[in-house]
Amino acid sequence: MNVQDIYTEVGKRYSAAAGGVEVRYADSVAKAFGYTKEELADIPQDANLGLSCGNPLAIATLREGETVIDLGSGAGFDVFLAARKVGESGRVIGVDMNEDMLKKAEALKASWGQKNVEFVRSQITRIALEDGIADCIISNCVVNLVPEEEKQLAFNEMFRLLKTGGRVAISDILAKGPLPDTIKKSMALYVGCIAGASEVGMYEKYLKEAGFNGIVIQDSGNDLNVYHNETSDNCSNSLPACNSDSAEQDRGCCTDTGCRPTESDAVNVRDIDFNEWTASYKIFAIKD
Repeated sequence: MNVQDIYTEVGKRYSAAAGGVEVRYADSVAKAFGYTKEELADIPQDANLGLSCGNPLAIATLREGETVIDLGSGAGFDVFLAARKVGESGRVIGVDMNEDMLKKAEALKASWGQKNVEFVRSQITRIALEDGIADCIISNCVVNLVPEEEKQLAFNEMFRLLKTGGRVAISDILAKGPLPDTIKKSMALYVGCIAGASEVGMYEKYLKEAGFNGIVIQDSGNDLNVYHNETSDNCSNSLPACNSDSAEQDRGCCTDTGCRPTESDAVNVRDIDFNEWTASYKIFAIKD
């Protein structure tokens, strides 16, 4: 897979996801990864698209008046939750490269009347924001989607954007060991947050090379097969990025052909035990 192909396919998948999702599925996934019923009731319902692999806010320890940046903010799920925590004197900036997601997020912001929130269209490897503006950077199941050749750039941007003493609080899917080629070469599994997962040691290396200290990378113990188990009869919910009601589910795991792989995929998504190869991790680090 080349870098541009990955960005193109990720863009297609998340445009489809922006089209909508079954509320039951989205709530089940969010609760499985640690979000409470009260949290889900405290944000616009359509902001939750069932794309989480953890709850970064549970380790972020956000405070009144802080500035928070959410990398890969989607429809604003964690942005709106963070906005409640930092209060009117705080600021939350959602960064996403997908125009359809940002349109949805902006519409939800307008309907919700959240004034301490803004959204920026950008890849997370090069963001048009000033140095040292954030107290905390959060991200939820997004860094794994960045092509391997550019992942270090994403961590460098986190370090650049943080104030001294700032922190990152990330939920992400990491590989338990080397992934087999059948998984690594599957675009359906890549856009579904599995095939692009880094191993724990490499993730730590990215953080260290960016300049971070106090690094903690801990297995959350969550069941990633929730993406299988909570799905409807339609295969559209079988991966984080394949849960849309949109008519644009045109390839691979998002087709109406019973979750068959595409011609270029040697693996059937339904046949993969996500827990065998990957896990949901909590990642925390500090910029000294």
